[in-house]
Amino acid sequence: MTALRFSDVCASGFSLATRVFIRADLNVPQDDTGRITEDTRIRASIPAIQMALDAGAAVMVTSHLGRPTEGAFKPEDSLQPVAARLAALMDRPVRLVADWVDGDFSVAPGEVVLLENCRLNVGEKKNSPELAKKLGALCDIFVHDAFGTSHRAEGTTYGIAESAPVACAGPLR
Repeated sequence: MTALRFSDVCASGFSLATRVFIRADLNVPQDDTGRITEDTRIRASIPAIQMALDAGAAVMVTSHLGRPTEGAFKPEDSLQPVAARLAALMDRPVRLVADWVDGDFSVAPGEVVLLENCRLNVGEKKNSPELAKKLGALCDIFVHDAFGTSHRAEGTTYGIAESAPVACAGPLR
């Protein structure tokens, strides 16, 4: 099997003005108040995000955080602290988007949005074909950059790769 590398897609110019969906592993430890106590996974995700930005893409990033119940949002399941840390590390705004599966949001080339905790989406854990189809429709290019979750056949790690127009591997740092 030959893997398509995101760096090659970017180098070809194909990603210019496209919608890039990056599945990152931003499942970072937090204290009892929700403060991030260690941000290595966020820092490790920045090269793929920056690569997409440098290539002129509109960038969507998602991850899981903890073990939420699908369809049952609780504030402690939110990626808001991750969005704030990512924005600080990248020195740029990172908007958090909730209820994103149906595509009722915009993202412009040169912009980064963080899509709320993907494990809140009904069908994520079981890789629902219906969810996977919706995920693939959100993007032109899917980038799997979540090494820590690559063994899971879930909607945002596997199903989207089957339904997105282009699927490739990120730096997986």
